[in-house]
Amino acid sequence: MQVLVVDDDETLRLTVRMALEPFGHKIEEAADGLEAVEKVSDDPQKYDAVLLDVNMPRMNGIQALQTIREMNPRIFCLILTAHSDVKDAVLAIKHGAYDYVEKPVEAETILSLMESARDASALVEAAAFSAPLVEFAEGNTMIGSSSEIKHVFNIIYKLSKVDTSVLIRGESGSGKELVARAIHFNSARRKGPFVPVNCAAIPDNLIESELFGHEKGAFTGADRRKIGKFQFAEGGTIFLDEIGDISSSMQVKLLRVLQEKVVSPVGLNQEIEVDTRIVAATNRPLEQLIKDGSFRSDLFYRLNVLPITLPPLRDRREDIPPLAEFMIKKFNKAHSRNILKLSKEAMNALRMYNWPGNIRELENVIEHAFILENSEVINLSSLPEKIVACLSETGTDSDSVPHQESQELLSEVSTLNYPALKERFEREFIIRALKAFAGRINQTAAHTKMTKVTLLRKLEKYGINAREYYRD
Repeated sequence: MQVLVVDDDETLRLTVRMALEPFGHKIEEAADGLEAVEKVSDDPQKYDAVLLDVNMPRMNGIQALQTIREMNPRIFCLILTAHSDVKDAVLAIKHGAYDYVEKPVEAETILSLMESARDASALVEAAAFSAPLVEFAEGNTMIGSSSEIKHVFNIIYKLSKVDTSVLIRGESGSGKELVARAIHFNSARRKGPFVPVNCAAIPDNLIESELFGHEKGAFTGADRRKIGKFQFAEGGTIFLDEIGDISSSMQVKLLRVLQEKVVSPVGLNQEIEVDTRIVAATNRPLEQLIKDGSFRSDLFYRLNVLPITLPPLRDRREDIPPLAEFMIKKFNKAHSRNILKLSKEAMNALRMYNWPGNIRELENVIEHAFILENSEVINLSSLPEKIVACLSETGTDSDSVPHQESQELLSEVSTLNYPALKERFEREFIIRALKAFAGRINQTAAHTKMTKVTLLRKLEKYGINAREYYRD
């Protein structure tokens, strides 16, 4: 866990650091509540847990707790208190603290509480963001620990507590419908229906009937009355995917639904009230469409109250291993197999590939491997050729990505892709630095002008094991 320790006593901060760091927890420090609030405000998704002393200068622990919880209610806050100040601890728990620790702090106690907080955090994630798993279909869950996806989780949490319209943006295959389902199944509307509609798949002349319904005889072929998707979604949520593809006339009618909460079925000269939350999604640049005159700005602003932008998979590569592991479990059950994992070479290939199709493409690749693989481990030979080619382009062998001069890296690709090349160069740079400083994290960070926290995150992101380069 990423832990912020807040106390004006430097010795206590050191005690907590020595207790937690050997067990893999990443520690940062603040000398008072105000400094802690400033650190959290810089990146509200950065910290998993905060340990707060009660009595500190500038801002006390209770005030800091309240402010931090407002910025990110999913941060686990633990209060440090003297035995005589248990009333403060009780007050802190009323304000959302997870637990309290009496001073003097013992290493075993603080470690045990942190492990409990970590387990509780996992349960909260499962309860908050895997609720759709219980409600609609096995295998639909949200996975990831990168800062990018944690930011998305936090917005989902906030949107689940209100009833406003939502606009989800992101590339194809990045999980927009899954986010819509997570919002619905964790909201007060969870008992109502979730109705997905792919607007791009419905012809222009039929979309009004599809969404709002029609009366018998309203047009040629309307041989019976039809209930629209909005009425099906009464009391629940309607998910309008590819909202950027609908016509201008349909945009006007959707705007009226948003403003007045009524629909007019085709052929019926009266309006019907609907109680339906609209969650829309698109992979198109709506701002540009507004400039071009093909998308209404008033509809955009109605939808774009608190938007969610999903990061592409290439921007959160550290989530590829847990995603792949989840998909292996899913396909083991679906195909009655017992595949345990991906080989190191296969995982390296997945990390290096650029994933234009995002999570949907990763899922297809894993299933492709299931069909071809005969052993309990998915090997490189079972992956599609385009994935394997990433390793040959970077010169990767079975153990690591070897050194390459940056000019060679540039000359070997026919299309210059800055994000992909930047990540490959960064990975190579870190490996060179680790070899130069014998795998020692502190020395590597100091000489490369990176903070230790940044270096550790990069190691996780690129799947680099510093111990492989360690020598006496």
